[in-house]
Amino acid sequence: MHINKSYIIDKKGNPKAVIVPIKDFQKIEELLGLDLDSNAQKDLKEAREDREQGRRSAYIDLDSI
Repeated sequence: MHINKSYIIDKKGNPKAVIVPIKDFQKIEELLGLDLDSNAQKDLKEAREDREQGRRSAYIDLDSI
């Protein structure tokens, strides 16, 4: 993924902040899952815990979908 960006620098030329176009920002939010509501975030956390604990019963077989 390419992110178009502009840097804001201080008087010494050190980067202090970045400006990104809204479309790039929204894509970053989507990729990080920051655009999900609290219920979806909760479900994903539970799924990760199930995966980490090896709880195969928490998952649905793809053939049954």
